[in-house]
Amino acid sequence: MAEFTGEILFIGGGNMGGALIRGIISNGLAQANQITVVDPVQEKLDEFQAELSVKTSLDAASVLNAADIIVLAVKPHILPLVLDEVRSEVRPDQLYISIIAGVDSNFIQGRLGQENSVIRVMPNIAATVGASASALAGIATNEQFDFVQKMFESVGEVVRVEEHLIDSVTGLSGSGSAYVFTVIEAMADGGLLMGLPRPVALKLAAQTVFGAAKMMLESGEHPALLRDRVTTPGGTTIAGLHKLEKGKLRNSLIDAVEAATKRAYKLKKKARKGK
Repeated sequence: MAEFTGEILFIGGGNMGGALIRGIISNGLAQANQITVVDPVQEKLDEFQAELSVKTSLDAASVLNAADIIVLAVKPHILPLVLDEVRSEVRPDQLYISIIAGVDSNFIQGRLGQENSVIRVMPNIAATVGASASALAGIATNEQFDFVQKMFESVGEVVRVEEHLIDSVTGLSGSGSAYVFTVIEAMADGGLLMGLPRPVALKLAAQTVFGAAKMMLESGEHPALLRDRVTTPGGTTIAGLHKLEKGKLRNSLIDAVEAATKRAYKLKKKARKGK
């Protein structure tokens, strides 16, 4: 896609939307005066305007028709209401980007009443520090997908998947940051039990997780191979791994991904009730 000269509208001013706006501006994909944020809380809009100099509005319908790209960043259960409110202002050439869990592109397209391009994106909270894992799917041209990929590469890594896999992405990387935070906390608590001061234990645990992930991503090797390199016969690591296996850490993480995926599917059904 050539240099973007149109207007981008964010409906919803949460953490994820804010992170994406910062990434877009800092990477030169669009200027602040090309971006409008809609949110029902005036204080939040004031913060966006003060920090990023973007345009703001309390009413999506009043500004939607002027936008070329619309980012939907509201809670799943209120999305049908939002789409109904703006339906009369929709242009068929607008691209809609949804970062809402459990709502598929066909539902959004049908609710808009036009055959608009719709791209679903499942990022995660690490977008706020430029380290998101995001997946794209939907109904759009290759050119539109390329531009949206650049948008989300401004806040982390991006993959493309078939849309039927987006709920699985939600269960893995969308919710996965919370799993990792829990692992870090538990590791630090172990250090605390063994006498380390809490700040030291937390820093060591977080850096260990960061370093292991960085090592795997940069080497491209399977985590099992990397694990074997630091696991010596009769050593400390195998003793720790043995306890993890007895505690079923692996099974618990697999079950967590499964449960979150199923919840994303239930959210999809709930959103469709407003049809």
